Amino acid sequence: MLLTGPNTQHTSLAVYILMRAAVLASRCGIKSKRFGSICKPLTWKHGDLFLMCLSSSQILSAYILKQESLPSSYKSFLNKQGGKDLSILQGVKDIASAQPFTNLRAIEKYYKSVGVDIKLDPNMKVPCSIIHGNESCVKHGITFFLQAYKRALPVYVPVYLIPALIVHRQDLLKKQYSILGKGLLGTARSSLFLATYCSSAWAWTCLLFRTFETCNIPLVAIATFPTGLALAIEKKSRRIEISLYCLARAIESFFTCMTDAGYIRPPKSLRRADVVVFSVSTAIIMHCYAQEREVFRSKYLNVLDWVFGVPPPPLPPPCETT
Repeated sequence: MLLTGPNTQHTSLAVYILMRAAVLASRCGIKSKRFGSICKPLTWKHGDLFLMCLSSSQILSAYILKQESLPSSYKSFLNKQGGKDLSILQGVKDIASAQPFTNLRAIEKYYKSVGVDIKLDPNMKVPCSIIHGNESCVKHGITFFLQAYKRALPVYVPVYLIPALIVHRQDLLKKQYSILGKGLLGTARSSLFLATYCSSAWAWTCLLFRTFETCNIPLVAIATFPTGLALAIEKKSRRIEISLYCLARAIESFFTCMTDAGYIRPPKSLRRADVVVFSVSTAIIMHCYAQEREVFRSKYLNVLDWVFGVPPPPLPPPCETT
């Protein structure tokens, strides 16, 4: 990591590798006689959904309230899939932070550019008119979902079809309909997840804002928590991967917010914490690879074996017939 430059931080990568190492360490703890009882809660069937809900609360709150705490590439992804102009997000941030509005005219100008003539009340208590203009909350939920699904499709087409063409290239001529069908089904399913995730985020916030007739930071965090339940749409094998990825982004955002608020002071003697975290995490992963290979999923183990040049295990000898 230091070869990329002494001042180039790789916090996102380090935190994500830390999450992967934590998963492997927890699997080792589950099968251990000494730590099995302690790690038993980690075997919860719906733990991936809980992690996603927890991550969503931080990520989506940061998306509305403090985007600078998110990695730039991830922030761009959220701004595109979130489907809202930055002026709208600033308006929601102002009312949630109990600050005077700074850009109501910019919001009105934006809506006018898309054909909606609206006059916003500077004394409003809930920001529903900021979020969806003259539409009702229910109508906005439906129209936003349809738009979100169209935005999600281009994200997942290469995720499913390109690996299918590479991994199954030898069987593509024989089983082209089966392979392409699975790819299209996976694309449709994952796009449904992302569209539901984004649309439910705004639906939950509108519901809680109108229920309590107010908008504040704790309510934003609570409203974005159940958004993670949309992950149930995905295949079980993909849920833990998505939840771990989002958890890494959430942890990075959380500590950035805490540091900016002055609750956490980074140690002056440790300039490259990302290198330390990455090194420790890699050590855990390599220990598991050498000593606890059964805690890896087969596809990851095959990739590591290929990277390190480990030959595949020999085939069992054929049974002799008598």
